[in-house]
Amino acid sequence: MENWEKADNLVHSRDFFADLKVMPHAQNVLRKLCEHHEVFITTAAMEVPHSFDAKYEWLVTHFPFISPMNFVFCGDKSVIRADYLIDDNPRHFQRFSGARILFDAPHNRNFHALSL
Repeated sequence: MENWEKADNLVHSRDFFADLKVMPHAQNVLRKLCEHHEVFITTAAMEVPHSFDAKYEWLVTHFPFISPMNFVFCGDKSVIRADYLIDDNPRHFQRFSGARILFDAPHNRNFHALSL
């Protein structure tokens, strides 16, 4: 329980998101997607309200080719009416009406599509 509380406190700190590393190839892939598609970055920021500033600054720093007007800070990602949602958390797919692509991450490796 003590480790859970430490991890939870870390994630909910104001600067947790400020110095996360960019995943390999993410910038190149998103840059290419932006050449042919309108790309929006959605983040379930309402889960960690103190993260707004750090997430915004991180996005501006690492993805300057995406307009900040295309950053969507929300709680429920189904508010985005898009063709695709790429996400690492399958619960964001539950009410999303477009195609769903689960981005591989350690915390979702045991997820089964039938769980939706």
